[in-house]
Amino acid sequence: MFLKKITWPVLFCCATFPFILEGCRQQADTKRTTVQVDSLPATDKNPYVTYDQSPMDMSYYPINYPLLKMNKQDSTSLVARVIYSRPHKKNRTIFSHSSMSLCQYGKEWRLGANEATEIDFFRNVIIGGKTVSKGTYVIYCIPEPDKWTIVLNSNLYTWGLHTDTSKDVMRTEVPVQRQSPALEDFTMVFMDEPGGAGLLMAWDNVKTVLPINFSKKSIANSQ
Repeated sequence: MFLKKITWPVLFCCATFPFILEGCRQQADTKRTTVQVDSLPATDKNPYVTYDQSPMDMSYYPINYPLLKMNKQDSTSLVARVIYSRPHKKNRTIFSHSSMSLCQYGKEWRLGANEATEIDFFRNVIIGGKTVSKGTYVIYCIPEPDKWTIVLNSNLYTWGLHTDTSKDVMRTEVPVQRQSPALEDFTMVFMDEPGGAGLLMAWDNVKTVLPINFSKKSIANSQ
């Protein structure tokens, strides 16, 4: 009788013990897994990267030139390329008469940040009614409320803008247009224009376009 009384509890414990043990093992595995994931060391930053606040950018004309080049569909159509660094607005006053603004009216501005902005022409073009020979030039501007004076200069490879007017190749004026909303990052990009291309320059609440004229017939024949 005594044996019968203890048999059922013992049998129940024996029957349920494997399930209890398995549950404990799963919980332990879960805890071990969690600890392993949480204890992974943080990835170190790349020690060779400088993290420039004004990253460099490059724009081409024709606009799809890089894609054509990668697909080996193009060899002669490249007209222009601009290389510049893109500063950010960061709640600052960009264009005004104040000396506290980033780009003061009437003062030369390098159209970007870091090194002087450069533009390459891979064929002769016409800007402001003047022929510009193929080659590499520094491009900068003198902003005003209603217009910008765009300057091409041959004083290459300078950090910042070191103007030497004796090396100016040409100057031309382009009208300023208002835009909304304001653009956080300064941007230069080429656009299609009937007579060739336009170099769009935009930042904050203003933009302007520099017309660049050339024959598109040779480009069409090369593609």
